[in-house]
Amino acid sequence: MLRSNAAEVDDGPALGLIVNPVAGMGGSVGLKGTDGLHILRDARRRGAQPTAGTRARSALTRLASTTNPMRVLTGSGAMGEDDCLAAGFDPVVIHRHQPGNPTAADTRALASALASRPVDLLLFVGGDGTARDVLAAVGDRVPLLGVPAGVKMHSAVFGTSPRNAGQLARLYLSRSPAAPLREAEVMDLDEAAFRDDRVLARLYGYARSPYERHLAQNAKAGSRAGEDASVTAAAQQVVAHMRPECLYLLGPGTTTRRVANALGVPSTLLGVDAVLDGKSVGLDLDEQSLLRLAAGHETYIVVGILGGQGSLFGRGNQQLSPAVIRTAGLDRIIVISSIEKLIALNAAALRVDTGDDELDAQLSGYIRIVTGPDRSTVFKIQA
Repeated sequence: MLRSNAAEVDDGPALGLIVNPVAGMGGSVGLKGTDGLHILRDARRRGAQPTAGTRARSALTRLASTTNPMRVLTGSGAMGEDDCLAAGFDPVVIHRHQPGNPTAADTRALASALASRPVDLLLFVGGDGTARDVLAAVGDRVPLLGVPAGVKMHSAVFGTSPRNAGQLARLYLSRSPAAPLREAEVMDLDEAAFRDDRVLARLYGYARSPYERHLAQNAKAGSRAGEDASVTAAAQQVVAHMRPECLYLLGPGTTTRRVANALGVPSTLLGVDAVLDGKSVGLDLDEQSLLRLAAGHETYIVVGILGGQGSLFGRGNQQLSPAVIRTAGLDRIIVISSIEKLIALNAAALRVDTGDDELDAQLSGYIRIVTGPDRSTVFKIQA
């Protein structure tokens, strides 16, 4: 039985936990992130709901399945205490935030407090912004591992899903040789530029982080030389087979933008756009707008693959929510990729992390990917 208690006994490893409870709230409502109080207010005004706590509990439940005793040190309330209690842990609270939502300053303060204690691993729940705050406070004093819960997760410190992050933490804390430490990139995007359809990425440093190739994600990789012609041809192939009176939802990214270019319609690089009968019917749409459009049409989802990570859903395209995917249907997902991008994955499976375990399981299996004119390949999807 796992346990931790206020006496901070020294039996077994110690886990530090930080939860950013507002992480990811901007995703489904099309806000590209939740950095800043004004963005959080806007997300709530649009009907966004918190999801970080659910993701924290998913990771902690997997971690709690170990039989080894463990101490958990965390922050009060929504910063970790509530989720620990829900997962069956009895945490030691070492930081209390002011009434209201915890801020980035609380994240940094809790991270500093945890780094000053003998913790073996700092598990944080959030996105790239949270990873950046934690790294700034901790440096290389303690290994870090992220539970993916944000909108932007381009850094290499995250598990491929909440459950896999919990499993990876479990392996590392049990001192398994299957989960050694590596130097993992911590990256973040400028959210203001991101909302203005520009990608300005910056490397903030490297963290020591547990790694197992099936459980940890890699940093996002850019396009490779020679990909442009094949991806453009693949996009033209998709356009050639578009059906009349059907709605096509074009996911974010340069790959799917080529579909819009082939149609000659406007598009947003980092949003989800909609096309009907060769014409644009919506730009940078949120989940509810997508559902309203899809309600009256046979709907197809067109997505690319996140380079380096192999992600299809759950990284930067949360507007394509489980509800949107189910409305379209699992057999109406069109994937476009260059063959070079697939080869660079080193035969690893594609990833889905929609936040809905049942849907992720249904998406798992094999999917056909359009790679060029009259060319396609079949690749495995693994939740």
